[in-house]
Amino acid sequence: MGDSTKDRSGAESLVQTFVDAGVDVCFSNPGTSEMHFVAALDTNPEMRCVLGLFEGVVTGAADGYGRMSRKPAATLTHLGPGLGNGLANLHNAKKARIPVVNVVGDHATFHRKYDAPLTSDVEGIATPVSGWVKVSQSADDVAQDGAEAVQAALAPPGQVATLILPADTAWNRTTATAAPLQALSPKPYSGDNIDDVAKALLTGEPSVILMNGFVTAERAAIADQIAQKTGARIIMDTFVGRYQRGAGRAEVTRLPYFGEQAAEVLAGTKHLILTSTQPPITFFAYPDKPNWLTPEGCDLHTLVERDEDIDGALEALAEAVNAKDIAPNLVELIKPDIPTGALNPHTVGAVVAHHFPENAIVVDEGGTGGGGTTMATRNAPPHDWLALTGGSIGYGLPCATGAAVACPDRPVICMQGDGGGMYTLQALWTQAREGLNVTNIILANQKYSILQIEFGRVGAHNPGPKAMSMLDLTNPELKWTSLAEGMGVPAWRVTTIEEFSSALKASLAAEGPTLIEVMI
Repeated sequence: MGDSTKDRSGAESLVQTFVDAGVDVCFSNPGTSEMHFVAALDTNPEMRCVLGLFEGVVTGAADGYGRMSRKPAATLTHLGPGLGNGLANLHNAKKARIPVVNVVGDHATFHRKYDAPLTSDVEGIATPVSGWVKVSQSADDVAQDGAEAVQAALAPPGQVATLILPADTAWNRTTATAAPLQALSPKPYSGDNIDDVAKALLTGEPSVILMNGFVTAERAAIADQIAQKTGARIIMDTFVGRYQRGAGRAEVTRLPYFGEQAAEVLAGTKHLILTSTQPPITFFAYPDKPNWLTPEGCDLHTLVERDEDIDGALEALAEAVNAKDIAPNLVELIKPDIPTGALNPHTVGAVVAHHFPENAIVVDEGGTGGGGTTMATRNAPPHDWLALTGGSIGYGLPCATGAAVACPDRPVICMQGDGGGMYTLQALWTQAREGLNVTNIILANQKYSILQIEFGRVGAHNPGPKAMSMLDLTNPELKWTSLAEGMGVPAWRVTTIEEFSSALKASLAAEGPTLIEVMI
């Protein structure tokens, strides 16, 4: 802990509190109200500060960092509008159950009454994406408030915590320090739930164990043992925060995105075992289509809640059904050949799988163009897969940025659709500034393809030229190579399999970030 007798600013006490708590990275887009926090960085060399040119990059990077480090990064944003700019990716972090600590500067306590131009309801803006919100009242409170924010973010399974810091609480002097953090563990699982689920599985009736949370290699292996013993199927939600997959690991099937396909996968299930998740529903509601995907006559069972001990519950269930001595089925390592033909999502995936590096991290916001890579890399060397959990696009490039900060010794591959990428392309500048090891693959179909699909699914009329123009990205044409190079990132545009293979090989061998615009 820091020296309790030292006189320092509230902001300095906050930075020291964060560092003492293990929060030593801050993704930042500051303004005037945050200048004392910025100044405090000079007094504490243990805090790394990473600048983002848009708050959505800042919050998305904190999400990616938390997914890979399993601890929070801090974010620094400017009053309500600055925080508001970052809400979309905080929404994704909330849905992925990622620990994040937001520091939001606010007007000085004595200035709020004047309704200055940037005055806003910061608490009201923060609350929808935050599990914990607090406003510091004085410089003497700041250190303890910061410790409570970290503690709240780390509360299982992980959540967004937002500390609002009025400017005078940051600049006033204090000698106050924070109490040490308490060790946090998940809540114990219920033995009654273990008994209920084991009884259901041992009936031999068709059963599905539906998983969310981080689907680690260890959890997948135990689930596979249970599946082999009982005949149950192991399925994870369509989008989970982190999935450890690839060769040498047990495989978990992913529930399809489209409701009709998901319903077909679950058809006939008599027992649906919820493991850190909820009963499955469709991503959206559609006219005259079901949105509740649990089959009629299926019994719902809860193995473990989101904030409970997932690992302990799976171990106990494996013991209860006598599955512990079964060897898990592990995925075989297969390196595909370079394909022939035209560039499309499937051939793109095969090229990625051919060149796939060891110990990679894949960030997936590929949209309709990314499915081929998901399938092709099933047998790739073991890797982590980070998915778009909250559905708010513009997550991929920032998440890859944060993941690369968390794991500088691992290659990061970002599969990014061109439409979603335009929301937060400023992340490329941060990648270049920090020299991050990211290969950004832009899947450029030059349209919002998923919305063209959804147009018909929601029962809208046949789209005419005006409607279709809202889903088209060719007037004018986006040129990702120019956008990337303008932010210091070397880039290629490729139109053939041969060009893509050559560019990907060069990209993975390069130091620092690169971008490949793949015309599909």
